[in-house]
Amino acid sequence: MSKTGDFFSTPAFKLILLTGMVLQNSATVLVGRYTRSSVPVDDLYVVNHLILVTEIGKLVLSCMFEYVSTNGGLVQSIKANCIERPWDALKIMIPALLYLVQNSLLYTALSNLTAPVFQVTYQGKLVTTAIVSVLMLNRKYSFQQWICLVVLSVGVAVVVLGESGGSSSSSAESVGDQAPQSLVLGLTAVTIACLSSALAGVYFEKVVKTSSSGEKQKPVSVWMRNFQLAFFTIWTAMLQGWWTNMGKSEVITKPYFHGFTSWVWILVGLQAGGGLLVAAVIKYADNVLKGLATGVSVCFATAVSTVLFGTPLSSQFSVGASMILVSVYFFSNPVTKKEKVLSSQNMPSHTDSPSGTPERLLPK
Repeated sequence: MSKTGDFFSTPAFKLILLTGMVLQNSATVLVGRYTRSSVPVDDLYVVNHLILVTEIGKLVLSCMFEYVSTNGGLVQSIKANCIERPWDALKIMIPALLYLVQNSLLYTALSNLTAPVFQVTYQGKLVTTAIVSVLMLNRKYSFQQWICLVVLSVGVAVVVLGESGGSSSSSAESVGDQAPQSLVLGLTAVTIACLSSALAGVYFEKVVKTSSSGEKQKPVSVWMRNFQLAFFTIWTAMLQGWWTNMGKSEVITKPYFHGFTSWVWILVGLQAGGGLLVAAVIKYADNVLKGLATGVSVCFATAVSTVLFGTPLSSQFSVGASMILVSVYFFSNPVTKKEKVLSSQNMPSHTDSPSGTPERLLPK
């Protein structure tokens, strides 16, 4: 194995991915919240324009990575995976549409929820993803994992109830010309976004697995799949913007890049790079790292939001957030695996463990 391949499998590289995911997830939520809540309504950017620019950035970055990974064979890769296999590429239209719905709703949620509440409630996508995985992929989960999902749901309910009680007197407040915030609208957007994320992710996984296992051709790379996903998302975003402009004349008055401040461009970079970072995590890491990064990013974003934005945190929020973080961690890292290893180490005979390798600590 080459030195580069050895480095990609080292704990140091996984630590780099973990740090990158934590910073990217936290920064995206905080910057997104800031750009939607700190400016007057007339100066707000159009979410559709932001998504379109972001997807163009993902498209360019995907082409760059595919060009490097194929040693300059980008054109040949596009021809082999898109032009010569059009039906396989068209399968990506469904998750592209779902991701467009998800991204649009996430900015609606960020406009109406504080960063900590958004981060915590959005973890409900773990529940929706598990249910959709069972229905579409016939995936099996252990009893412990289902308990974690139940505890996570209760934790989300605790946070929502606490937020609704504390915001009853300020849910419709606005500062200057800024848009008023609606807790109900924000939570509804998060709920639909969780469902869209689950459907898109599970369907995308099913397409990747069936297309790579059912055909005797070279598997499509992660970067090419991201290229296809960004390509179709750009077209669906353009159609969505065109349809919206037909019915709402006030949107027409806002040209492209209206409200695109330096912070908005930072958000574009975070979103575009984040999609490729997730692809790298899928390729070089595992679900334990993704779950750990999620938990750490929630804590980090909450702490930064409290310091920078003065977001108050109630005891009810702390209890609910703790339930969610513990559930996410143990769902991704089942404790039963560790218990088996510990029990085998305490037994006088080691015949059941010929190698003693730590592979049993890893999830299946």
